[in-house]
Amino acid sequence: MGLSIGLVGLPNVGKSTTFNALTKAQNAESANYPFCTIEPNKAVVPVPDRRLEELAKIVNPERVQYSTLDFVDIAGLVKGASKGEGLGNKFLSNIRETEVILHIVRCFEDPNVVHVEGSIDPIRDVEIIEQELLFADLDSVEKRIGLLTKKARGNDKKAKAQLAVAEALLEHISEGKPVSMFEGVNSDEFKEINRELRLLTAKEIMYGANVDEDSLEEDNEFVTRLKEYAKERNSEVIKLCAKMEEEMVEFDDDERKEMLSDLGVKESGLEQIIHKGFDKLGLMSYFTAGVKEVRAWTIKKGTTAPKAAAVIHNDFEKGFIRAEVISYEDFIKFGGEAGAKEAGKNRLEGKEYIVQDGDIIHFRFNV
Repeated sequence: MGLSIGLVGLPNVGKSTTFNALTKAQNAESANYPFCTIEPNKAVVPVPDRRLEELAKIVNPERVQYSTLDFVDIAGLVKGASKGEGLGNKFLSNIRETEVILHIVRCFEDPNVVHVEGSIDPIRDVEIIEQELLFADLDSVEKRIGLLTKKARGNDKKAKAQLAVAEALLEHISEGKPVSMFEGVNSDEFKEINRELRLLTAKEIMYGANVDEDSLEEDNEFVTRLKEYAKERNSEVIKLCAKMEEEMVEFDDDERKEMLSDLGVKESGLEQIIHKGFDKLGLMSYFTAGVKEVRAWTIKKGTTAPKAAAVIHNDFEKGFIRAEVISYEDFIKFGGEAGAKEAGKNRLEGKEYIVQDGDIIHFRFNV
């Protein structure tokens, strides 16, 4: 799908450790010093979906294929990054290429793990990063205003309309407010501007509160403060213990479930990150179920049946006739395709049908 989530944060907050656990491939070097990560590590991560496991019990396929998400581990930013400090603008450009930001925030104390700012203060840490993102957006909008001003002088009506929005946006950012809170964010002019600039503070942000094991069940003071901060910005906080998640990489499912149960946690922080990230990107899955393969196919919410078919193969869209659809609930309830059809739970849908999350679909096409 070409959509990705970027992990950001100050150096030494647990980004690479989180990334290692997410990918279940120990390929992002972790160390107790700033700028351990220099080039952005990229990985494709399967989206856990227990529905596929239930489908597989009925169909007994040769293989099961999950939906996936792209995660990018971006090197730690420091104060002054927008002016080139640390490793600077290179990493701001890496963030710009992602669609959702996962901001890892240190919410634990450990004298053996150095902090680049010398103390633990999650709100200060968040504000350092977000101020750098704001400065970068300020610079981008100022440059765009210069370009639009020249075009507007030539009586370009489109440029004039965009210039008015850009100037209002500049004032908004100058007040220290993220682009996501700009009142004109849904205007056509803003969308046109942002299509090219990909403004950093316009992106969805999730906060990953990296805690010690003792704070997984009950919030510590750092997490409480972070949740209050996030609530004011309509953002979510996902609590995780990155060190523990990395240690669980080698566990089988039963061992992992037992450990989480012992800690009083129903779902691991990483699973929450993946599921919420999938949702923030506006994605969902439909399924195909056959003896060769049970598979989840990733589409944007609101996708029509022909466009969903194109994810499998472009010819499916070109020659689309109709879609045979069974809901996941009916497929499970009636023991598979044959039982669902016998109960009258299969539907024939046309080109205007909007695919629903969990639909099991067989496409009919002719090329």
